[in-house]
Order: sequence, then C-alpha cells, then structure tokens
Amino acid sequence: MNSSVIHDSETRASAARYFSRLRVQDILVLQGPPLLGAAFAMMHPHARDIDSIIVLLAGNLFLMTHVFMINDWAGLAADLADPKKAAGVFTARGAGTREIGGITAALLVVSLLIFSCLGAVTVGLALAIAALSAFYSLPQFHWKARPLLNSATHLCGGVLHFLLGYCVGHALDRRGLVTGMYFALVFAAGHLTQEVRDYAGDATNAIRTNAVAFGPRRTFIASLILFASAQVLFLALAFENIVPRGLAAVVLLFPIQIYWSLQTLREGLTYENVSRLQAQYRVLYAFIGMCIVAVLLVARVHAIAL
Repeated sequence: MNSSVIHDSETRASAARYFSRLRVQDILVLQGPPLLGAAFAMMHPHARDIDSIIVLLAGNLFLMTHVFMINDWAGLAADLADPKKAAGVFTARGAGTREIGGITAALLVVSLLIFSCLGAVTVGLALAIAALSAFYSLPQFHWKARPLLNSATHLCGGVLHFLLGYCVGHALDRRGLVTGMYFALVFAAGHLTQEVRDYAGDATNAIRTNAVAFGPRRTFIASLILFASAQVLFLALAFENIVPRGLAAVVLLFPIQIYWSLQTLREGLTYENVSRLQAQYRVLYAFIGMCIVAVLLVARVHAIAL
C-alpha cells in the first residue's frame, strides 16, 4: 500500500481519537445561549422558523468546536506540562499540529458559510466571536494570561453569543443587549470558576490567569459575585417587563448554587471538587434554560390567543 495512503489513514484515525475526547459537554452547553437568544427574539414564531434554528445550531456547533480546538492547538505546550491535561492533548492521540491547525481553520470557514444563510449580521457576530477567541488563545496575544482582560473577553463573548441567536428573529436592540448581559455574566462567572479549577496547572506553566494573579479563593468569591449579579440583573429585567415577569421565579434556584459553592469552599478548591461543582451548576442552568423556553412559549401562545 502507498505510504501516503497509510499516512492519511493514520492521520484520520488520530484526528478521530482526538475528536472523541474533545470537550463535547462544553460545546453542547454553549449551544444554549444562541438558542435562548432566538427564543427571546421570536415574538411570533412560525413553523418556518425551525429551519433558521437548525441553521443557527449547525453554524454554532462548528463555531464552538473551532473555539475549543484553537484553544487546544495554541495551548499545546502548557497542556503537555499540566498532569491533569497531558493525557488528553491531541498529540498524545497521534494527531499532528499541522493537521489539527488545518481542521481548526476549516471549521471556522464552514461555520461562516452556514451563518451566511442567516444574513450579514449573523456572520459579523460569528466573526467577532472567533476574533475574541483568537485574541484569548493565540500566543501572539495570549489574553488568557492577562487578568481582568480575559474576563472582559468572556463578558463580551457572552453577549455576542446570545445576540448570535437573537438577531435571527429580531433586529439588534437594547432589549437584546441587556438580556444578553445576563448570560454574559453567567458565562464570565463560569470561566472564573474554571480558572480556579485549573489553578495548579496554570501556576506551574506561569499562565497569569485571575486565579494565579489574585489567588484561587478570591477568584472563586469573585465568580460567586458575578453569578449573583446575573440574578439581580435578571430580576430587574423581569420587573421592567423586558423579560416575562414569570421568569423572575428562576432566581429562587440560586440558593442551591450558593449551597454547592460554599460546600466546595469548605472542602477545598481542588481540581476534583471544583469540577464537581461545575457539573452541578451546569445541570441547574440547563434546567433554568428549559424553564425560560417553556415560559416564553406559553407567553407567545397566550399572546396569539388574545
């Protein structure tokens, strides 16, 4: 058999092994913000909107995979030096940097082609998200290692990600922006929690995240403050009728997260404990997302009936 054919086959097999361990859970979680953005935007949903939602989720799936892959590709050296991550890097599964870099670039191109079916605004928002991802991950910029700036990046990215779905059903406006801020605060808070989880590895690699610069305990408390700020903002949006008032009830679930967080703080901010906390509150926010969609659907049906 031709050696080039064998090499191509091995490359495909290596890439498949890498994709099988890619952060699938994170990618799936990040389908939520644009989907919720579309749910808030579509005041009078029709059956034809299903096609737009499918296109939106397909484009976002490729875009988020690109975001995580560029982070893996750019952070290869640091991940190899981190005992918690070394076994999971793509080179450990036989994939080369050139192949993964090529796939990463191709994913972005495919996502933009898909988003082009939804219009220029959607493509522009997707490009902005990809640009923030590049600034955050690529060594030429490495915003990941710049305290506060890295959190600002996630805050901006969270708003853009929500608006990516919102613009499918509505023109960009103040309502979309302020509603997107809720999801952005949750996103930025979650990233601070992740920095606490990865503190040991980042400190070893001299990556100056917020947790390394200010300490894991202070960063963990800061993440809780951002999570709490998101709840306060959501209450304000409900009382101002920017979102349906019935949605204010989801804030009553926040004490559950506080309990889990304080438990984690007492037991120690280890990689395992913080990972458990992340799994817990992701389930909670998935439930909140489903509640939001359900309330929005009921509100839309009620408005049509009237």
